[in-house]
Amino acid sequence: RISSATSLNSAIINTRLQELVKLFKERTEKVKEKLIDPDVTSDDESPTTSPAAAPVPPLGGETEGDKPAGDEHYCEMLCCTFKYRPWLDHVKNYRFPSSIDPLTNLMYVLWLFFVVMAWNWNCWLIPVRWAFPYQTPANMHFWLVVDYLCDLIYLLDILVFQTRLQFVQGGDIITDKKAMKENYLRSQRFKMDVVCLLPLDFFYFKVGVNPLLRFPRCLKYMAFFEFNNRLEAILSKAYIYRVIRTTAYLLYSLHVNSCLYYWASAYEGLGSTTWVYDGEGNSYIRCYYWAVKTLITIGGLPDPKTLFEIVFQLLNYFTGVFAFSVMIGQMRDVVGAATAGQTYYRSCMDSTIKYMNFYKIPKTVQNRVKTWYEYTWHSQGMLDESELLVQLPDKMRLDIAIDVNYNIVSKVALFQGCDRQMIFDMLKRLRSVVYLPNDYVCKKGEIGREMYIIQAGQVQVLGGPDGKTVLVTLKAGSVFGEISLLAAGGGNRRTANVVAHGFANLFILDKKDLNEILVHYPESQKLLRKKAKKMLKTSNKPKDEKGATGDPLIIPPKADTPKLFQAALAAMGRMGGKGPLAQLRWRLKELKAMQA
Repeated sequence: RISSATSLNSAIINTRLQELVKLFKERTEKVKEKLIDPDVTSDDESPTTSPAAAPVPPLGGETEGDKPAGDEHYCEMLCCTFKYRPWLDHVKNYRFPSSIDPLTNLMYVLWLFFVVMAWNWNCWLIPVRWAFPYQTPANMHFWLVVDYLCDLIYLLDILVFQTRLQFVQGGDIITDKKAMKENYLRSQRFKMDVVCLLPLDFFYFKVGVNPLLRFPRCLKYMAFFEFNNRLEAILSKAYIYRVIRTTAYLLYSLHVNSCLYYWASAYEGLGSTTWVYDGEGNSYIRCYYWAVKTLITIGGLPDPKTLFEIVFQLLNYFTGVFAFSVMIGQMRDVVGAATAGQTYYRSCMDSTIKYMNFYKIPKTVQNRVKTWYEYTWHSQGMLDESELLVQLPDKMRLDIAIDVNYNIVSKVALFQGCDRQMIFDMLKRLRSVVYLPNDYVCKKGEIGREMYIIQAGQVQVLGGPDGKTVLVTLKAGSVFGEISLLAAGGGNRRTANVVAHGFANLFILDKKDLNEILVHYPESQKLLRKKAKKMLKTSNKPKDEKGATGDPLIIPPKADTPKLFQAALAAMGRMGGKGPLAQLRWRLKELKAMQA
């Protein structure tokens, strides 16, 4: 019993000691953070607890009796209990933003989608309800409910969204509520929005529910074009939406023409002549078929009989030719813009092939050039990335370079500790190059003028007596050749062959570009010189591109002969002796001849 009690006490003491060690470690980390960053709040200055979060309980946890009663919600995690609000409270406490950025706010794009849907309802259904007998007293309530729902969307757009849109004035982004509201009230869009909501529906009490009285609702076209611009800006393949939109233009023109044809047939009398609609079958489908044949000028239509029919048909033909040619031209522009890059790639490749055929370049070289073109285009989507980035401002080019290359360059040991701005300037000088399988990135004995960063693919460092033994394989993210940028006095020669193993995308930094940058950063230049010397002195043998020792020599260098022994050999030579020293002298001469 005494031994069991002792072991129990020791277990409790060990557990308590572990808890104390853990608490001391946490306190030490907080003190370190306070020393590194003085802005970090200390334990003595604990912030007040917000009503949305409950206070954190002690380390030992919280009993069920400590939980407050009521409709509060808790979430248990490890030894602590945290308070959270249900999703309904989040919805109730949601606050609409006081200002909206129309260029980047996705919520505004979603709202424009609903506005455009309401606008399309009016544009497509008002002509149908006016021409075809689809609006009847039996279904009148359905049409009116959807109509006034669309009017509500129009009204919310004016009162809630348009008055909160940010705008640029004098180079500044204006977010003041009063200024945004005044800017909208002075704009042309406000005038069009007011015209859209003219209350012509009051004439229903006098002339009946005539859909033409809602025609002003179709004037909200500015929201449609704004939605197109915002949607194309966020789509990765905007040309697909452009093709769909152009097709919708053609379908809508046919839709309006079919409505006009049914109205003309009803005006002349259904089935009164061979030209008008005879009233059989689905009226909309039959009239739409007639509109397609007319606007696309297919032919095969019955001849008009009366003067009204002749004039109507002439206007249809003129409008059809004009509208169809416009649609074809616009579709050509959309497809041409979507395939502009592919066309440029094809033209460059065709010109290169024509050049190689003219000078009778060997087929093996031509095939490698074609392979480079195809891989570069399919991997990057362009032949030269610099052509795209040169159009951007310098600050944007730097932001893109940081996102693409900074994580790799910052891991290079040579550049650690250098000025951060110097590294940023260096990122903008990196060039992207694609190497084909078995292409030599650099050869042994060459003067090193570049540093290489592997973006994708692999390269192999070759060595050995035949120069074909794979010493190491470098993968994506590896860096080699950095010592050659700063080495001098013959130390910048390549000590091994580096070959691309498969397709490899490399970033290259030229020595000339680095020297131009270091002119503005003398402290970083001194640090880099010091690091380069230190890295070169880590081994007596020269290093290759990846930082390992050079190729081992097959015959190691002979140690220097002691001077006293050299004098004895020379004396025996002059005396013409035939002892063991003379034989040794003769053997040394043979060794020298073999090494030569």
